[in-house]
Amino acid sequence: MDQKTPNKNLIAYCGLYCGECGRYLKGKCPGCQKNAKATWCKIRKCCIESGKLSCADCTVHATASECKKFNNMISKLFAFIFGSDREACINMIKEKGYDGYAEEMTKRGAQSLKKK
Repeated sequence: MDQKTPNKNLIAYCGLYCGECGRYLKGKCPGCQKNAKATWCKIRKCCIESGKLSCADCTVHATASECKKFNNMISKLFAFIFGSDREACINMIKEKGYDGYAEEMTKRGAQSLKKK
């Protein structure tokens, strides 16, 4: 098995870690930052327009859950189906930084932190 290398450029704007995503690993997705087809994603659009690497850099909202773009029905459904906690991911980015987050998610082999 190939050794995976943590890569902060594989962190999605919403906090998911593309470096451990099955679609990314199979070459079926370029990752959030390079996915020009993801024009539907309001989080991606907001971060690009405001020059942010992710919601962790947001200065408008104190927490990601306060943002209607981040905390919407689609994200709630995604979280329910996959047991994903993107806000915990954003908080970990704030705590560990982008490199530290990428290292932690690579070590865990996880695309997202699990909902508690």
